[in-house]
Amino acid sequence: MIIKIRVSAGAKTEKVEKMTDGSFKLRVNAPPEKGKANERVVELLAAHFNVSKARVAILSGQTYREKSVLIDL
Repeated sequence: MIIKIRVSAGAKTEKVEKMTDGSFKLRVNAPPEKGKANERVVELLAAHFNVSKARVAILSGQTYREKSVLIDL
């Protein structure tokens, strides 16, 4: 399954929120530097969909707020 997400890095609280259009909005407390926020995004999505981190991959948007993510269910 491929999903679209929008990430807010450096947030005070972490949250995974499903939007009405089917995309997701994520808030992570990791800073947006050296891939730390992307690592946290993978961890949060893996926990949300109850899969291992190895089954979550960022397809596009490595350095942008909007990303496409593949989740192998």
